[in-house]
Amino acid sequence: MKKLMQLFAAAALIITATGCTDDNNQAASAQQDKKVYTLTMAETWPSNFPIFGDSTKKFAQLANEMSDGRLVINIDSKNKHKSALGIFDFVKSGQYDLGHSGSYYWKGKDINTLFFTSMPFDMTAAEQHAWFEYGGGQELMDKVYAKHGMKSIIGGNTGNQMGGWFQKEINTVEDLQGLKMRIPGFAGEIMAEVGAKPTNIPAGELYTALDRGTIDALEWVGPSLDLRMGFHKVAPYYYTGWHEPGSELQFLINLKAYEALPKDLQTILVTSMKYAAYDMFVHSNDESAKNWASMKKGFPNIKVKTFPKPVFDALKAANKKLLAELAAKDPLSKEIIESRHNYLKDIRAWTNISDQSYLNSLGN
Repeated sequence: MKKLMQLFAAAALIITATGCTDDNNQAASAQQDKKVYTLTMAETWPSNFPIFGDSTKKFAQLANEMSDGRLVINIDSKNKHKSALGIFDFVKSGQYDLGHSGSYYWKGKDINTLFFTSMPFDMTAAEQHAWFEYGGGQELMDKVYAKHGMKSIIGGNTGNQMGGWFQKEINTVEDLQGLKMRIPGFAGEIMAEVGAKPTNIPAGELYTALDRGTIDALEWVGPSLDLRMGFHKVAPYYYTGWHEPGSELQFLINLKAYEALPKDLQTILVTSMKYAAYDMFVHSNDESAKNWASMKKGFPNIKVKTFPKPVFDALKAANKKLLAELAAKDPLSKEIIESRHNYLKDIRAWTNISDQSYLNSLGN
């Protein structure tokens, strides 16, 4: 790990130096500037929250080591700032320099933020990462967040999320009528369209809400985090995913704080975020594999289900309708929707001939 960090640090300095008009002056400036820059970060998660919180700690550690101690990140968890869903406003106002959360939480503040976490029936994690880095996704995200004085960087992917825990089996679309479910983002809009009653509840309140009947169902992540939350104790039906095939968290950066950093530290900051995001993705996959094995062995009464085709058909129809309405209302929404759609069409053709064909050939 230490060697990898050293390589990242060297790469960051090289990128910064070669990207400047006066290479020698910039390199010399980076060497001479020993000032320590301290940034504050607010995260949506409680203190020591697994996987999500691990990624922010790794980011802060990596940024500090790559900068030789010149960049210090102080993290405040939800326990301290008391507002799990206040990260957008914290960073926009400058109360915090950085944030870690999920972009789709801010759809009420700017509808175009919801496109950068995950969209139903859309790209997998690998496909969406390619879109962010090479398909114009980051540029579109920059356009959305610049209006708010912020920059958003990928913050860690959970992979394909499970469809959630339900207290009753879903056999028809009618079973969704009036169903109270914790489900954020565009998927919540879709569920409302088919008659459910979506809501958003912070992580620390989910188990109690499900246990007490405040909600009838919830989606969280998958085995990587669901097992330790204990949802299987109060809801026996575990549905496979459709709504978040590649959920990407985000690092938010206040642009004024970012521009106040020397160029080499700007590069180190973003590089550290992207490495932490990659690490969270593989960490999440590892934990899901181990926890799924534990769930199958320790809790054989969990009933894994997939929505019947008529239910999927209704959800897909609602998705298509709502996307068309969004595109008609806002030119930037239209641009992002078309960008995702066109990129998915091309990259899914490759996914089908590569990953999907390989998995099909195994026959299990």
